[in-house]
Amino acid sequence: MDKNKHKVTRRIRRHKSIRGSLVGTPGRPRMAVYKSLKHISVQVIDDMAGKTLASASSTEKGLKSDKTGNAKSAAAIGKAIAERAAKAGVTAVCFDRGGFKYHGRVKALADAAREAGLKF
Repeated sequence: MDKNKHKVTRRIRRHKSIRGSLVGTPGRPRMAVYKSLKHISVQVIDDMAGKTLASASSTEKGLKSDKTGNAKSAAAIGKAIAERAAKAGVTAVCFDRGGFKYHGRVKALADAAREAGLKF
């Protein structure tokens, strides 16, 4: 098996395990993170209603910087999602790291969202 294919398979297995214990409710929606090599995106999701309450991505025109695959860009996305979630009336979320390890860009996004006032 190809090394990268095995890596993706392990990430998906981790994500399924995490999602088994996380459910986004109206009072505490789920903040789901996805990262690719170049970009990072995040959504605040109410799983009970099946609706996305807020989202932010490094592919958006207003949030796109020179380099999008780094921690600085991820921190900007974290700040943006916290502001958009506050507009939607969300103050607390449960963090779904999507099977990605909690370091680097994922950690930078989470720390920036916490600093901007989101609780998790």
